[in-house]
Amino acid sequence: MARYKVLLVDDEEELVRALAERLEIRQLECEVALNGEEALRMVEDNPPHVILLDLKMPGMDGMEVLRRVKKSHPEIQVVVLTGHGSESDEQIVRRLGAIDYLQKPVDIRELVKALDYAYAARD
Repeated sequence: MARYKVLLVDDEEELVRALAERLEIRQLECEVALNGEEALRMVEDNPPHVILLDLKMPGMDGMEVLRRVKKSHPEIQVVVLTGHGSESDEQIVRRLGAIDYLQKPVDIRELVKALDYAYAARD
């Protein structure tokens, strides 16, 4: 049985599906959204406990997804995982309510630790 549900949001389909498989091996229920709009629909239809969110995506970027999720579902914790981040991006996403900020590539143990922390910190 899954410990909790994670929504993975990233436009790199191969990477995000492989990551979902690795997390499911660790008893996490994973759903995948390949863009911001799809992620917001999924949050409304069946809210996850934690979102793992990429920043750089075509269309709606991760910062806008984060803003909207925290406005409509402040109880959902968001961990940002990006390959193109900066210190200023980290400051902005933390101000917007992200609980953690990780850089790709990330060690799977470090990622699971961040997700577990986010799950434990829910309102």
